[in-house]
Amino acid sequence: MKKLISLLLLAALPALAQVTVGEPWVRATVAQQKATGAFMTLTSTQGARLVSASSPAAGVVEVHEMKMADDVMRMRQLPALDLPAGQTVELKPGGYHIMLLQLKQPLKEGDKVPLTLEIEDAQKVRSQIVVDAPVKPLNAAARQ
Repeated sequence: MKKLISLLLLAALPALAQVTVGEPWVRATVAQQKATGAFMTLTSTQGARLVSASSPAAGVVEVHEMKMADDVMRMRQLPALDLPAGQTVELKPGGYHIMLLQLKQPLKEGDKVPLTLEIEDAQKVRSQIVVDAPVKPLNAAARQ
């Protein structure tokens, strides 16, 4: 009977999306620069969404997309970024990324930037993932 109750309780719990973060990094800044980008890969075992991010290194953190429209590269804030089940979503320069705005100090190569990612699963249950992203040089490519 205990086993049956345990199984019923487990079945009643919402299935939390399992999201794996790979190769996180933040681009270094120069003196007086107040914004930079954070990049990584996100892979979810179930459909989920990246709904927000935060960091003590920045006053404002936003999820962004860059894409070409009418021969002009445009950047815009996204309300959320879909993470389809089993697919890796790449946050990279020139594409999806996390913008760190109102930086509190310059970020130099070798620093670590703490980021908190807020993920929402299909049942609207939110969870957080904390990442320490190393700072790479200004000229860093998406893959190093």
